[in-house]
Amino acid sequence: MKKILLPVALFLCAFAVVAFSYKQNTPKSPVLEEKVKWMTWNEALEANKTKPKKILVDVYTSWCGWCKVMDKQTFTNDTIAEYLNKHFYCVKLDAEGRDTIRFDNKDFIYVSPENGGGRNGIHTLAYALLDGQMSYPTIAYLTEKYERTAISPGYKTPDKLLPELRFTAEEAFRTKSFDEFMRTYQSK
Repeated sequence: MKKILLPVALFLCAFAVVAFSYKQNTPKSPVLEEKVKWMTWNEALEANKTKPKKILVDVYTSWCGWCKVMDKQTFTNDTIAEYLNKHFYCVKLDAEGRDTIRFDNKDFIYVSPENGGGRNGIHTLAYALLDGQMSYPTIAYLTEKYERTAISPGYKTPDKLLPELRFTAEEAFRTKSFDEFMRTYQSK
């Protein structure tokens, strides 16, 4: 039995080393980086100081399957990516992220499950942006002055996301509901 286990163990170790080094030497997937210019929260705040734009915050988790589908199918769409890059600063915010984020003279932090942060912990900025309605993916839309205009939960195809983007970028939210906007949008 030992004669069989040793070669198998050596094979598995060698396979793990090769697989690990391949993963380490493989460039990051271009899915998110090539199309949409994603920023951290702080990068978006800095950019907004010199050239104000609306801010789209994609609140996600690493385990969220629909978040990954939206990354691969919606945010890689040429029309969506072009519109986002032109009209928004786009932020990816991990709802379970552990980095402290300073904003509006407050520290937003990670709260562990032991301290009331749910099953996997929660970042308090994500909690604040989503009014505590934690589901993923969810997009929070903000004005240039960081006023939230909408919270949009759930996976969206490009044809469902584009009207939301236009509703915010064109500031239609100031004069009409999203349903009213959609009636005029669909008639175009």
